[in-house]
Amino acid sequence: MARTDIMHRVFGDIRLALGLLTRLPLPGAPDPGRGAAAAWAWPVAGLVTGLIGGAAIWLTSGLSAGVSAAVGLGAMIMTSGAMHEDGLADTADGLWGGWERDRRLEIMKDSRIGTYGVIALMLALLARWSLMAGLIASGAIWAPLIAAAVMSRVPMIFLMALMEPARPGGLARMVGQPPLSAALIAAGLALALGLILGGGAAIWALALALGLTLGLARVAQAKIGGQTGDILGASQQISEIAVLAVLAA
Repeated sequence: MARTDIMHRVFGDIRLALGLLTRLPLPGAPDPGRGAAAAWAWPVAGLVTGLIGGAAIWLTSGLSAGVSAAVGLGAMIMTSGAMHEDGLADTADGLWGGWERDRRLEIMKDSRIGTYGVIALMLALLARWSLMAGLIASGAIWAPLIAAAVMSRVPMIFLMALMEPARPGGLARMVGQPPLSAALIAAGLALALGLILGGGAAIWALALALGLTLGLARVAQAKIGGQTGDILGASQQISEIAVLAVLAA
């Protein structure tokens, strides 16, 4: 394959990743046939999201750390369209709100949020905000935020590569099953950037994120028989908190 063709495919995959994982207005149309294979570029979407969050924090640096953290967190949520937060809430409602597989999947598909979802969302937002506020107060803004945004997109790819979709439709089935090589490339890219930004702690951060995702995968397999887009979103939220916690420590 010619070098120009390789570069065209790389930029096309990044365009597809940004179109899927963010709400940024992007020119041109993505190649839908590259959905699963382009998953290696999902950390790039995290990079862009982290940069936007960091810029929001920097612009409000004259305010308190808590306010800056809230603004940065809000900017990141708006950039991603709150899709990961929605996945976390639906996962909590479905996995713990239903007594059988079909009912759990039905609850997860429902756009309404129940008690479990509200509690999970509140705890996750509180954890992210408090960790970000602590990092900002210590003078760390860009590096940990970007590292967490990048590395937290990796576990989603491993879930899709190693688990079957739990339902015939939905985001996970629409995108397709990425090859394991895409997950490994994404992990390599994310870890390389994490090492640059966070030093050796990035290894432990990514390991913790993948370990927690493995636990989530086991629960999802037992309760609904596979993964869904909501499970992927929940893995991103859990992983982002894990990475921020390690880097903050």
